[in-house]
Amino acid sequence: MADIPLVDLLAQHRQVADEIARGFARVLESGSFILGPEVEAFEAAFARLSEVRHCVGVANGTDALEIVLRAAGIGQGDEVIVPVNSFIATALAVARAGAVPALVDCDRDHHLIDVAEVRKKIGRRTRAIVAVHLYGQMAPMEELAELASGCGLVLVEDAAQAHGARRHGRTPGTFGLAAGTSFYPAKNLGAYGDAGAVLTDRDTIDRRARALRNYGSEAKYVHPETGFNSRLDPLQAVVLSAKLVHLPLWNAQRRAAARRYDALLAGVPGVVLPATLPGNEPVWHLYVVRVPRRDDVLAKLRAAGIQAAVHYPTPIHLQGAFRSLGHRRGDFPVAEAAADEVLSLPLYPGITPAEQERVAEVLRAAVA
Repeated sequence: MADIPLVDLLAQHRQVADEIARGFARVLESGSFILGPEVEAFEAAFARLSEVRHCVGVANGTDALEIVLRAAGIGQGDEVIVPVNSFIATALAVARAGAVPALVDCDRDHHLIDVAEVRKKIGRRTRAIVAVHLYGQMAPMEELAELASGCGLVLVEDAAQAHGARRHGRTPGTFGLAAGTSFYPAKNLGAYGDAGAVLTDRDTIDRRARALRNYGSEAKYVHPETGFNSRLDPLQAVVLSAKLVHLPLWNAQRRAAARRYDALLAGVPGVVLPATLPGNEPVWHLYVVRVPRRDDVLAKLRAAGIQAAVHYPTPIHLQGAFRSLGHRRGDFPVAEAAADEVLSLPLYPGITPAEQERVAEVLRAAVA
C-alpha cells in the first residue's frame, strides 16, 4: 500500500508542468534573468488576488518580514511582539532587523497570538506587533489593529500560511502596515525553491521594500541606504504565476478535505479537532489536531505509511537561537502544552476520500 504524504507536490506539478516549461523557455530566450517582466506580471497578479495595491517579490519569507520591519523604521533598541507559537523565521526576521523579539503566548483554542498577552507585554521599547496567520487562518486582526493604533505601534502580518485566507471578508496585508509571505514549496502557493513577497497598500512601504531588496537602490549604482540582495527570481515567478491560476480551486479542495476530516474524526476520544476563529475563512495550509502521547501516535502513523508531522515541536523561547532572551520552560504554558500534543495530518489538493479514511482509521487505532 502506497504511503500517504503530508503534501503531494508532484501531483500538483503535473497540473502545471506544460505551462511552466513554456515559461522557462520564455525566460531563457529573453536573456532577462534578474527581475524583469515575469516578476512584474506575478507581482501584479498576486496583488490582485490579495486585494492590495502592491506586491514586492523577494527571495524568501524571512526576508519579506525583515524588509517590512526595516521599511517601517524598526531597528536597534526596539522590541517587536511575536507569538511564541510560530516557525522560528518570524522571530529571526525581527532579530535580523536589529530589534528584539518580545514573545507572547497563544490562545488555547486556535493556537493564534493571544491579544490579552500582547496587551500585557507592551512596554516603553515596544515598536511593533507581528501577527502570525497560522495553519491557514488569520489572527484576531481587528483587536490587534485597535490595540496597535491606540498604542502607536506598527502592525505587521506574517501571512506565510494564509494565501487566499480571509477574515470578515478582508485579506492578509489589509489590516496591518504590510504583510510578509513565503512561497516555500509546501505552502498553498509554493515555488520550486525559496521565494517570498511583501504585500502592502502603502506607497512608501512599496518603494522602500523595492529599494531594500535591491542593495538599497532605486537607481543603478546609487545606494542611499544599506539594503541587500533579495530579489524574486524570474524562473520562480513563472512557477508562481502558473500555480496562481489554480490557487482558488486548490484552496477549495483543501477546505473540502478539512470538512471530511472533521466528519471522520468527530467524537473520537482523545482527538481534539482544529477550531476556526469566528469570522475566519481558512485555507487549511495545515490540518492540526491534538492528541495524547503525540510522539507515540506519530510513530504509529508513520509505521503505517502515513507521513504526518508536527508544527511545531519546540516553541521559539526554548530554541537555542533565543536563549539570550532568558526564558525557560513554563513561561508560555499554552504554547508548551500545544507543542507536546499537536499533530498535522496529510492534507493537500487532490487527497482522496479513501486516503483520508485510511488516515482516520489509523489515527483512531493509534489513540485508542
